[in-house]
Amino acid sequence: MAPSAATASKPAAERSRAQSKPRLTTFPRFTEVADELGIRFSYANGVSGRSLMVEASGGGAGWLDFDGDGLLDLYFCQGGNPATDDPAAEPNDQLFRQVEPGRFVSVAEVAGIDERRYGQGVAIADYDDDGFDDIFVSNVGPDTLLKNQGDGTYINVSRLSGVSDKLWTTSAAWSDLDGDGHLDLYVCNYVEYDPYHPILCYGATGKQGTCHPKHLAAVPDECYFSRGDGTFVAALDQHGLTAPDGKGLGVVIADLNNDGLPDIYVANDTTANFLFINQGQGRFVESANFLGCAVSGEGLMQASMGIALGDFDHNGWLDLYCTNFTREGNTLYKNLGTAGFQDVTGLVGLYAPTLTKLGFGTWMADFNQDGHEDIFITNGHVDDWRERGDDHEMEPMLFSFEGPRFVNCSAQAGEFFSRKLIGRGLACGDFDNDGDWDLCVVHQNLPAAILRNDSERGHWLKIRCQALGNRRGIGTRVVLRQGDKTLTQELAGGVSYCSAHEAALIFGLGTDAGPVDLEIRWPNGDRETVNGVTLDQQVVLRQRPPSGVQAQSDGASTASGAARAETEGATR
Repeated sequence: MAPSAATASKPAAERSRAQSKPRLTTFPRFTEVADELGIRFSYANGVSGRSLMVEASGGGAGWLDFDGDGLLDLYFCQGGNPATDDPAAEPNDQLFRQVEPGRFVSVAEVAGIDERRYGQGVAIADYDDDGFDDIFVSNVGPDTLLKNQGDGTYINVSRLSGVSDKLWTTSAAWSDLDGDGHLDLYVCNYVEYDPYHPILCYGATGKQGTCHPKHLAAVPDECYFSRGDGTFVAALDQHGLTAPDGKGLGVVIADLNNDGLPDIYVANDTTANFLFINQGQGRFVESANFLGCAVSGEGLMQASMGIALGDFDHNGWLDLYCTNFTREGNTLYKNLGTAGFQDVTGLVGLYAPTLTKLGFGTWMADFNQDGHEDIFITNGHVDDWRERGDDHEMEPMLFSFEGPRFVNCSAQAGEFFSRKLIGRGLACGDFDNDGDWDLCVVHQNLPAAILRNDSERGHWLKIRCQALGNRRGIGTRVVLRQGDKTLTQELAGGVSYCSAHEAALIFGLGTDAGPVDLEIRWPNGDRETVNGVTLDQQVVLRQRPPSGVQAQSDGASTASGAARAETEGATR
C-alpha cells in the first residue's frame, strides 16, 4: 500500500501542528454538557416506595448513527411502572438525533419508536447488513428489536425476527458467534420475577429494602443465532452455552484467548461469572473457573454488574474489569495468555478505593491519549442504607494507569466527579467527532449526563472498521505498532452495563508522533495490513472482498493484500 494512503487528504500544515503537541502532564478531564446539547432525559424507575428489586437495575443507553449522516445519535431506554395495566400511559424510550454538530433533538415519535415497556438496556447492530443501525432493547418482560428502515424510521420486528424473550433481560451483545457471516445476539437474563406479584424483603430492623438475589431463582440466558434472512433461532443448549445458576447483568463478546474466535464473558450477580470459550463452528465450553475469572482471587463469588475490556498492560491479551457490590471491591482480571486470568486488583491499586462503592457501568479506554488505559466507573447503591454507612447516591470514579498502578484521579477530572448520583448505564461515543471518547451516564430519576472530553491530549488515531457482512465491524481486532510499542484493541460486542458504545477504536500514542502500522484481523479471520498511517486523524478500514476483487474506489489508494483505509473526519 502507498505509505500515506490513509492520510491522502490531510493537509501537511495540519499534520505538523498535531505533531508539535506538548508532553502530557495532566489527567483526563470532562465537562458536563447535556443541557447545552439539548439532551434532556431521566430514567424513571417507577419508584413505588416498596424497594422493589426491579426498580434498582435500569437503565442504559446506546450511541448510533441511525440516519447515516455521520453524526452520532443517542438512544435511551425508559422505565416507568413495571406492573402497569395501561402500557400506553407509560413513558416512551427516547431517541435524540444530532441534527447539526452539538445540537440534539428528540425524534422518537417521528422515527416510529413506540417502546413503553420497562426498559433495562440497549444493544446496537446492523443485524441485516443494510447499512443502517438497528436497536435491541432489553426489558423486564418481552424484549424489542427495532429494525431501521433506512428512511429515518424504525419498525418493531420482535415477533417476526424471533427475539422476543419474555424474561427479565439486562445486558445484551451482538457478534458472529458461529462464523457464518451473520450477527448473533446473546442476552443476559437475571432472575424469575413477576412484576405483578413482586417479592418483598425486609432488613433486621424491619425496614423494607431491595431483595437479595439469593431469594429469587436464576433463569438461563438466551442466545439467538441468525438464519441470515432477518430471523433468529434460540439455540442456547445446542451450542454449549449453558451453565448453572447464572444471574446475568453484564456481557462482553471478544477473543479472550487469541485464537481468532469470539468468546463470551458474563458478569453474574452473587454467582460465579461465566466464560464460554469458542471451540469453532459455534460450539462453546464454559471455562471461567478453570481459567481463573469465575470468582475473586480469594475464591469468593461476587455481585458483578458491568464489564470493561482492554489491554491495560500491553501484552496483547485482553483483560477484564468487573464492577461489583459495595464492600466487595471491583475486580481486574489480568489476561496471562495460555495461563488464564489472574485477579490483580489489589496489586494495581484498584481494590481499596472501590470498597465503599457499588459499581455499574464501566469503560476502559485511553481518555487523554497518553498511551495508557484509564477506567471510568459509574456508581450508585440499590438501596438507601445511610444508617449503616452506605449512601444511596455515590460519586463516579476515574482511574488513570500510571504503571504499574492505577491512580484515582477523580478529583482532577471535573466537577461532575464530585456529584453524588445513582449511576447505572454508561455509553461511550465521540459525539463531537474530535477523536476522543465522550461519555453518556444514565442516572435513576435524575438527568442523564453527557461528559465532553476536554482532556489535554497526546497523539491519537480513531478507526472505524467495516467488515464484509458486518458494517459496524463487530469482532474486528486491530494491532497498532510503532517502534517497540504495540497496542491491541478489539471492537467487542456488549461491554459496560446495559449500554452500547460507538463502533470505533481510539488509540492514544502520547508523545509518539507516528506514523504507525496497523494489523487488522477481520471477524471472519482474514488478516490485512496498513502501513505508514499518520496520527491525529480518523480513518475507515474497509475489508477487501474475497478472490482479490477490488473494492469500489473513492479516491484512496489500495495495495494488494491490504485493507483499504480512508481518511474520514476532522482533527483536533
